Amino acid sequence: MPQGYCVKCKKKQEIKDAKKVTLKNGKPATKGVCPKCGTKMFRIGG
Repeated sequence: MPQGYCVKCKKKQEIKDAKKVTLKNGKPATKGVCPKCGTKMFRIGG
């Protein structure tokens, strides 16, 4: 599972339900939710 920074927990977490998306400028990104608090998480990069 990919990791990202959760703003609510204020630490790195595994991204739950991670989906690969492409930004408007063509760069890859990952979207998902925090497994602990359920906040949306977003990480730029493959």
